[in-house]
Amino acid sequence: MDKLVIEGGKPLSGTIVIQGAKNAALPILAASLLVDGKVTIDHVPRLLDIDVMLNILRDLGCRAEHTGETVMLDTSGANSSHVPEALMRQMRSSIFLMGPLLARFGEVTIYQPGGCAIGERKIDLHLQGLIALGAQIEEEGSRIICYSKRLRGAEVHLDFPSVGATENIMMAAVLAEGFTTISNAAREPEIQDLQRFLNTMGAKIIGAGTDTITIEGVERLTPCRYQVIPDRIVTGTVMVAAAATRGQVTLQNTNPAHLTSLIHVLRRAGVQITVDGDIIKVGSAIRPKAIDRIVTSPYPAFPTDLQSQVMVLLALADGVSIMKETIFEGRFKHVDELSRMGADIRVDLNAAIVRGVPRLYGATVEATDLRAGAALVIAGLAAHGKTVVEQVHHIDRGYARIESMLGRLGARIKRHSPVPNDSIIIP
Repeated sequence: MDKLVIEGGKPLSGTIVIQGAKNAALPILAASLLVDGKVTIDHVPRLLDIDVMLNILRDLGCRAEHTGETVMLDTSGANSSHVPEALMRQMRSSIFLMGPLLARFGEVTIYQPGGCAIGERKIDLHLQGLIALGAQIEEEGSRIICYSKRLRGAEVHLDFPSVGATENIMMAAVLAEGFTTISNAAREPEIQDLQRFLNTMGAKIIGAGTDTITIEGVERLTPCRYQVIPDRIVTGTVMVAAAATRGQVTLQNTNPAHLTSLIHVLRRAGVQITVDGDIIKVGSAIRPKAIDRIVTSPYPAFPTDLQSQVMVLLALADGVSIMKETIFEGRFKHVDELSRMGADIRVDLNAAIVRGVPRLYGATVEATDLRAGAALVIAGLAAHGKTVVEQVHHIDRGYARIESMLGRLGARIKRHSPVPNDSIIIP
């Protein structure tokens, strides 16, 4: 397994262009199955999760090429609605294929998806939404079979504003007969991006970004070319890294409107932030201030996907902060790793009490999930001495070569890959 070796203590400095949003690209790639023809998606980052999605699409009969940051798909050859179990277990976002395949083929067979072990993430809301549209569900162990001769519009209420369930129901309803209304829908920017993509292909959807989405079913969609929005979590990660290392960084190709809650938190911590169009400048020359309480909640509140990164900043802050996690119960696994580096953090149920320390120290730590891995990289950049981050494949799921991205800002970070056995020469 690859590992990252970081020599910390150097402030980040320079300009960086933010990659496309993984969490927008994945459902958009899945939604391409709703059309019969060639679709081109621009600004798609080169990530492990993207590779898995493209491999699934190829297995279903599509042609898929990823050149630079452009994906070219030809879905006309799609001939299967059975998603392989081995591929599904590599990535939770494979669940997005359920709605499009059901809408196109009238049936789909999937398995319980994999992904980061950050807590219980049931797919009940996905299934309940599809049942409301007229689907029948059969479960056999980990296998889920879903079928319907004709999907019909319905009123769907989500008990929780699940992003994945909202998007899956949207995609299934696009080709359903009549109108579908999703109430208590998730409001994330990635859902708005999916609506724009589907509407570009001829769908009739309004309301994404609010808690009520209305879809008028259409007979067919037509191919298009589309560009994915910037990744707000990668943007936020770099912003926090700049603050934690007391650097000066300019971020281009961002959408500051998607980061209002983070910008508010960082300013409370004493970080200097200026916004000009799609450019964000972050600077911090002094020790950050503690923040009495941060609570993760669905968008537009503070995102769970930035909780671990901001905790690193709080670990270096002057005073005591409290971070409360309300989305995933298993999202404090990075705390033990940060403690190895000298952080003073105590977890009490779903709250972390963070007592800031003057400095962190390099150590060997393990990325337990995608965002925890990003947090440990930030900690390594800010720490005194050498940090080794293991299990880098988790980080590669959401950050395109994080060592290259941060290296452009002056970070002393290198990837070490194991030497294959067959490359060792024995004299």
